[in-house]
Amino acid sequence: MVQIKAFEALRPPAPVAPKVASQPYDVISTEEAKALSAGNPLSFLNVIRPEINLPADTNPYDDSVYDAAQKGLQTLKDLGGLERDVEPSIFLYRQVWKGTSQTGIVCCCHVDDYHNNIIRKHEKTRPDKEDDRTRHTLSLDANAGPIFLTYRDTDALADQMADDCTDRPLYHFVTPDGVTHTVWQVHDSKTYCALLGDVPNAYVADGHHRTASAARAAADLASHNPNHTGTEEYNWFLSVLFPASELTILPYNRVVADLNGLSVDEFIAALAKHGELVQTDNPEPDRPCTFGIYVNKQWWSLAIDESSINWDDPIASLDVSLLQDRVLNAILGIQDPRTDSRIGFVGGIRGTTQLEETVDSKKAAVAFALYPTSIDQLLEVSDAGVCMPPKSTWFEPKLRSGLFVHELDSTASLNPMET
Repeated sequence: MVQIKAFEALRPPAPVAPKVASQPYDVISTEEAKALSAGNPLSFLNVIRPEINLPADTNPYDDSVYDAAQKGLQTLKDLGGLERDVEPSIFLYRQVWKGTSQTGIVCCCHVDDYHNNIIRKHEKTRPDKEDDRTRHTLSLDANAGPIFLTYRDTDALADQMADDCTDRPLYHFVTPDGVTHTVWQVHDSKTYCALLGDVPNAYVADGHHRTASAARAAADLASHNPNHTGTEEYNWFLSVLFPASELTILPYNRVVADLNGLSVDEFIAALAKHGELVQTDNPEPDRPCTFGIYVNKQWWSLAIDESSINWDDPIASLDVSLLQDRVLNAILGIQDPRTDSRIGFVGGIRGTTQLEETVDSKKAAVAFALYPTSIDQLLEVSDAGVCMPPKSTWFEPKLRSGLFVHELDSTASLNPMET
């Protein structure tokens, strides 16, 4: 069963919350972060993208980057952008975007649940990104960004959340991307601890690297603490748990730098061997097992023969796997999308226009628009204990960073990555 607890949140006063709250670190570039934070010393991007305050040629893993993150967090405190609550609390966080609404429970989850597969995963992580986020966490002695978790809906939690959302909110503002953010502080944290204690599993929806790094940071701090008991604050990590039925998944599209030595005509002929291929003016697939393919200024639609798919295999039947196995690998020679520099990934929020621009500007030779992975597929894969191909899901809207920080209150050495 899922363990959660209330925490003494480090969070912005309501009047400055919109200035502090920022995009997550991993969905924008350094250049975008600089532009978004310009003229705003309260932006949380100074903490999660600290390289924006360093010379442009700074190595992203240099000591100075983590020092700048520490400085950024302390500066926010000094400026009154972040204040720590006196009492531990649990919060509700609602996001409304394009007519859809999702409301999550802001709390802390325990690293033991991650290690024991109570919190289940569906993607592998990259060591370099894990190293970076672990060091970032240890440098701050805090979880700077929440993990986006989901769970199968329960009536009891839905009823309790509906009641608590009738109170006056702590925060209510709209961000430039059109998302309305509303936060409530719940009256009875113990009720949520008990209700989630009846939920058998939570699932990482977005934030596999942050979850893995939170667990690694806890292990590092435990190794430096001779009196470690497992109850210390660093054993818990910042999370927001959403009911699965409320989540929106967009596709995670692909671009490839070249056609693997094929001409456009040869590439088109090879595609036709894998399903029904027709030219189209509607690049976004409207059903599973269908792909939009943009090459030489023309969109094509490729529909895989569904009778050729092994529907009993939760991985092989995913659209991202069908594309990888039958096109990216078989035709374009991309064996491992995690390591092949020829492939790039474009979040569905950027639309098919971004795919066209990437190909038309010669930054890629071909682009692929996918049908989104479903939440049921994500849960099925996680329950089976297997992993999706990289970049299989793009959740929208994204959680804002900076509305909640969880300080680890470590008294152990903060010499990061020593163990």
